[in-house]
Amino acid sequence: MIGIISAFGAALSWTYACFVWRSQTEKYSSVDINIVKNIIAFLIFLPAFINISNLIDFKTIFILLLSGIVGIGFGDTFYIKSLKVIGTRLTLSIETLSPLLAALSGEIFINENLALKSYLGIIIISISLFVLLRQRTNLLVYSPKNITKGKNLKTYIFPLLSVLCAVMGGLLSRIVFLEKDLSPFLTTEIRLLGAIIFLTIIKNFKINFFLKKLTDNDQKRFLLSIFLGTNLGILLQQIVFKTLPLGIGWTLLSTSP
Repeated sequence: MIGIISAFGAALSWTYACFVWRSQTEKYSSVDINIVKNIIAFLIFLPAFINISNLIDFKTIFILLLSGIVGIGFGDTFYIKSLKVIGTRLTLSIETLSPLLAALSGEIFINENLALKSYLGIIIISISLFVLLRQRTNLLVYSPKNITKGKNLKTYIFPLLSVLCAVMGGLLSRIVFLEKDLSPFLTTEIRLLGAIIFLTIIKNFKINFFLKKLTDNDQKRFLLSIFLGTNLGILLQQIVFKTLPLGIGWTLLSTSP
């Protein structure tokens, strides 16, 4: 039950966070947004490192660092870039592929054999989310000027890569939890560290700490989005990976739309 509650909590946290992050894509690059939010989130959870030497070995650290690089470093960057290029509706529509992909990955790589009714549930939820996201509404929503209007298939590479990286990062975390009884706080912090190292390197160690350029109100919203979407969101996600099969957990995590 704790896994189910955590999944819905993570989905709720990400919903608000993604709204704030998307509003910043007009001014700053997806890499800049990703690295700043990860650094601040890492500092918030820094006390989780106190007992790391007694709890974890090098192999586990390496897998979690790789999970952070792939799932948070690559995955979140592609996701934020997708929000900027094709908008929230299309990005989330393509994200509906992730539950089925997660279920198949769990079956192929870690032998999580789900029942037929589980697969039917995953497919029904994915189709329902897709139909929901394709509905037109009369609500006025935030729409950046630079969203791509055409139907160029190249514009969909970012959400597709986001899905692949996020599922791969989740799979690596699930593998660790199957082998070790670790704290979700600790695994969250190590994953964030992996993402920070990777993003800092590709930025050539030049970090655009744009937080000081924001207005006081935008700063408060951005900091709240970091706590909810990165700290709380990834922590709850780790609890899901620890307690639920990958396919079922990812399906519940995908309910943010």
